[in-house]
Amino acid sequence: MGADGWALLGSLLAGIESGWSPACDAEQPGLDEWGVVKVSAVTSGRFIDGEAKRLPMGQVQRPELEIKRGDVLLARANGARSLVGVSCYVTATRPRLMLSDKVLRLAPDRTAVDPVYLAILLGTPGVRRQIGNLLNGGTGQNNITQDDVRTLKIPRLPLPEQRDIVAAHEAFERRIGALERELAKLATLRRGIVDERATGPDARLGDLLTESPKNGYSASEVHEWTGMLVLGLGCLTNDGFVPRQLKRIPKSPLAERFRLADGDLLMSRANTRELVGLAARFRDVGQPCSYPDLMMRLRPDEGRCLTAYLELVLGSSRVRRDVQAGARGTSESMVKISAGTVESLRIPLPTIAEQRKAVDAVTSVDQRSATVRVLLAKLRVTQRAVVEDLLSGRSRVNRT
Repeated sequence: MGADGWALLGSLLAGIESGWSPACDAEQPGLDEWGVVKVSAVTSGRFIDGEAKRLPMGQVQRPELEIKRGDVLLARANGARSLVGVSCYVTATRPRLMLSDKVLRLAPDRTAVDPVYLAILLGTPGVRRQIGNLLNGGTGQNNITQDDVRTLKIPRLPLPEQRDIVAAHEAFERRIGALERELAKLATLRRGIVDERATGPDARLGDLLTESPKNGYSASEVHEWTGMLVLGLGCLTNDGFVPRQLKRIPKSPLAERFRLADGDLLMSRANTRELVGLAARFRDVGQPCSYPDLMMRLRPDEGRCLTAYLELVLGSSRVRRDVQAGARGTSESMVKISAGTVESLRIPLPTIAEQRKAVDAVTSVDQRSATVRVLLAKLRVTQRAVVEDLLSGRSRVNRT
C-alpha cells in the first residue's frame, strides 16, 4: 500500500473538534442569521448548507464553530447505522453556520495528508467497514467517538500520490455534477408540466375513488423465505416508486388481502411533514408484495380519473401544500393524514384526453431522467473503482 503503508488516522490529524446543540428554531436561518447544521448536512462527499436550524434570538453564537470552506466534516451520530461516519469536504458554504454536536470537524496535518484526499478515504469501503465495526449506541442512536475516529487505519501515501487521487476523483465529480444539474433541470421541468397541465374544474378526490382509501397491513419481519414481501415507506419518493426497503413477512390469508397489483396507486399516510402524502404507482418487483399500515391504497374510477394522472396531480405544488396543511402530529418528524383528509382534497380534473396528454408529457421527461440516473450510477461505480485502483497501486503513476 505504497511506500509508507498504513497509518492511524489520529497520527495524521492536528485535531478533532465537536460542535454543540442548543435549542434551535425549526426554520432555516436567513443569510444574516446564525444557525446550527443538522447531521443531514453531511452527506457522502457533499455538504448541504440548507440543512440547518436557526439559532433563536438572544442565543449567543459561537463563531469558533463556524463551518468554513476547506473543512473536513464527519457525522459522528445518526439513527441509521449506514449514515454514521459519512464525511465530506466543504467546497462552499453560506456564512454563520455552526457545527452541531453530531458533526465532527477533522483538522488534517497538511504536511502529511491532503484534506480532500482524507475526505475521499473516509468514504471508501475499507474505512466504512471499520466504522461499522466501531459503532455503539442505544435508544435508536448509533455513534462513534473521537477516539474511535483516531484509531481508523488508512493508507499513508506521499502527498504527490494523494493529489493524483484527488485529481482523478474531481474529474469524475465534474462529470457527475453536470449530470446532477441536468437531473435538477428535468425535475423543475416536470413540476412545471404538472402544475401547468393539472388544471380544470375541481373535484373532490373521494368522489373519484371506487372505494375509500385503504390502509395497509402491519406484519412482523421474518428472515426465512415465505414468498411474501411488504414495502418500506422509502419506496414512495418524489421520483415515483423505488423498490427498496422490502422486507419478508409471514405469508397468510390476511396478508393476501393487501397484495398489490402492478399500477396500484399508493400514498404515504405517515412521515415527516415534508414527505407525508407522497404518492406513486407500484411497479411489479417479480415477487408478491403487500403494503404497510403507513401507506394507503387509492383506486380511482378510470372512466373519470386516470390512475397515472392522479399520481401526477397528487405531486403538484397545490395539492402537496393541501396535504401538508392537513397532516396532524405532535412532532414534525412524524405527522399523519387521515383517509377523510385525503378524500376531501380538491383535484383539478380536465378531460380524459387532457389527462393523457399530461401523462404523456411527464412520461417523456421521466424517461430522460431515468436515462440520466443510469449514467450517473455507472459513473459513480467507475469513479469508486478508479479511486480504489489508485489507492491499491494498480493504476498509480510510476514516479521512478
